[in-house]
Amino acid sequence: MKNKFLFLVWVFLSAFMFGQGNSKAYAADSYKLVIGGFDWGPAVQKVILSNAPSDARPSDFEVYVSRSSSEGEIPENQRSGKRSIVYSYSSDENGNRQQEGAFVTLVLEVSPIQPLGSPIQYMRVGNRASNVWIDYQVTVVNIKNRQVWDQETGRIMPIVDDFDLDPTFNYQDKMTLSYASFSPEIKSEKSPLIIWLHGGGEGGNDPTIALLGNRAANYASNDIQVLFGGAHVLVPQSPTFWMQSEDGTYTRGDREDVYHEALFALIDDYVKSNPDIDPKRVYVGGCSNGGYMSLKLILEHPKYFAAGYISALAYSNEFISDEQVKSIKDMPIWFVHSADDNTTKPDVTVVPLYHRLKEAGAKNIFLSYYEHVTDITGFYGGEDYHYPGHWSWIYSHANTARTDFGGSPVMWEGKPVTIMEWLATQKRK
Repeated sequence: MKNKFLFLVWVFLSAFMFGQGNSKAYAADSYKLVIGGFDWGPAVQKVILSNAPSDARPSDFEVYVSRSSSEGEIPENQRSGKRSIVYSYSSDENGNRQQEGAFVTLVLEVSPIQPLGSPIQYMRVGNRASNVWIDYQVTVVNIKNRQVWDQETGRIMPIVDDFDLDPTFNYQDKMTLSYASFSPEIKSEKSPLIIWLHGGGEGGNDPTIALLGNRAANYASNDIQVLFGGAHVLVPQSPTFWMQSEDGTYTRGDREDVYHEALFALIDDYVKSNPDIDPKRVYVGGCSNGGYMSLKLILEHPKYFAAGYISALAYSNEFISDEQVKSIKDMPIWFVHSADDNTTKPDVTVVPLYHRLKEAGAKNIFLSYYEHVTDITGFYGGEDYHYPGHWSWIYSHANTARTDFGGSPVMWEGKPVTIMEWLATQKRK
């Protein structure tokens, strides 16, 4: 047994399966996991059970999980425990509801304060901290008929499964970048390209982390795609972190990073390799580390991108010259930030830059500036629930940012707009 909790589960199952004179051999059934993307990150939200009784009720089941990793240490209180079941229904093998399905899907409770729901863990790996996939094991018990499911046969990740996760880009034999890409099914003759650059905790060579670490996959959701008439989505991944300088430490604009040339080459190659992309509608955005890199690309290539959308900007204002400000004053940019962000402090990053751009004559610059990052779903406390102030990208991913600095609504073409509604209208001249 890997830990005390698994040992206790084993003892429970032994008594459960073999007790009371039952000599029938224990045979496990299989399950699939459904992993959804939420504002705080991914969570196992459903378990699809094979060979389950169709008349079973949620109260008939108990779900136990174990979380472990060979990559690093998981806090003891987050390693194992029992998950709560919200409801159950008959389904097909992929969790789609059916009147008389051959499977039963259990919908599990998820929330920002339930680490047992997460199949990833933020931990130190080597010389840096990042999000990594962990060994997430599930045991489901039917307490009425003593049936057990503990063999995983697959995972479903809505929206993420619509991305191509395999491509890599080699830059001059110096470095290789992994990336995820999405191509729209319904599109106009020429489709725009939405680029998202992840934060500091989503680097590596598995782009599912970049898609799920902070819900970036949502740019491929129907709700956002319809605004663009179908859009390509490109999510490159840094092998380490976008703000890495040559000596391996962080730059905030004071020194060159090691990735911006290779990243731009990847983007340009992707645009040229997909002739249905409109080169005048290429949008670049990101959060924190990715916010730094988004602005870096705009500063380096002010005539290439149609617009930027940047959350939790990590580029320090003091390292942006007046000439650079003038060079991008006509670039449409929508910033999103929170006043209580203690990681990328707004007074040294986005707020002075926003004002400098305005003073330089920028007309199409906005800053959605929040007092706190709160629960936009209303399920976990609404305005009374505060996420870490650094997590302002929540408002971008969910397309709820709609105000400029000072709180007035952003008006575009005579009507109030959200950040994605605005972005969809931008076109390079």
